[in-house]
Amino acid sequence: MPRVIDPVAHRGGTVAEMAGEVVVRDNPSELRYEMFVDGKPAGSIRYRRLPGVVALVHTEVEPEFEGHGLGGRLVEGALTDIRRRGLRVVPICPFVSSYLDQHPEYRDLITADTEVPY
Repeated sequence: MPRVIDPVAHRGGTVAEMAGEVVVRDNPSELRYEMFVDGKPAGSIRYRRLPGVVALVHTEVEPEFEGHGLGGRLVEGALTDIRRRGLRVVPICPFVSSYLDQHPEYRDLITADTEVPY
């Protein structure tokens, strides 16, 4: 069952202009973090699990929600959950890597990908 991570009612900036409530949740059965805006699917981050690590592979924001800062909210929600669970992150997705470059408060979560390629 998906676990709600970060329900947030935004009251300022571009997200508030777009929607009232942004929710980011982990859906482990689908191996993805999901974002909903006012209950409507708005984006996701696909991931793979390794022991003690979550590799964030690909981020998508639905076209109607692009350009409003929601991709950053999605990444922030995922990273906050990863930290809360005591895990580390492998930022495979370029969007996630860029977010981490701009938000040093999450860089301590970064670790190397230890999975052997096929």
